[in-house]
Amino acid sequence: MKFQDYLKTEEPLYIDRPVKLSEPELKTYKKMERDAVLEFDDDYISALTAAEVTNKLLQLANGAIYDQDKNYRVIHNKKLEALEELIEEAGEEPVLVYYSYISDKERIQQRFKNARILDTEKDIKDWNAGKIKLMIAHPASAGHGLNLQDGGSIIVWFGLPWSLELYLQANARLWRQGQKQTVRIYHLLSEGTVDSRVLQVLRGKNIRQEELIASLKAAYKEVV
Repeated sequence: MKFQDYLKTEEPLYIDRPVKLSEPELKTYKKMERDAVLEFDDDYISALTAAEVTNKLLQLANGAIYDQDKNYRVIHNKKLEALEELIEEAGEEPVLVYYSYISDKERIQQRFKNARILDTEKDIKDWNAGKIKLMIAHPASAGHGLNLQDGGSIIVWFGLPWSLELYLQANARLWRQGQKQTVRIYHLLSEGTVDSRVLQVLRGKNIRQEELIASLKAAYKEVV
């Protein structure tokens, strides 16, 4: 059983924070999105193909994209700016940020010198003791059984995962038994990108990756 099934717990607040790209930045995204989708000429969109394209689009939405040599190029910094605003709004409250890619982690570290990576037992202890104001973690590293509820109540998703399980488990690090505050879960969503479609999936809409990419591909073929 989940603790939510038999304990009275206040539901988290889910807050979508739109991130507006400049016209040139959005134009760059749209071109790269179109190229990524249309490079697959076959009519059948496999799960593997869909995952690959979705990853490219999510990287772009977050602000950077990897090349074939596993180096990344920065496209925009709008999510970093939005994150900075949220941290300022939080004041003295600690903030837990979930990132998706190494490029996200490195760019966050460069922007926020006080950011601490969730890595060791000491990080967990210091967070719960209120010694860390900004902690960043990959959702896969914040899995089952990790207790972070004593250290804060604010989660920011810098980039969304495709996996519903990862999303729910990462949120449950703060929204769990012992949490005394209302948990606020922010989603940074780059407007005009795949972010909003992936959030639909996480919210229970029955859209598979294959269907997502197929719909994008069909839309672009209409204007080719």
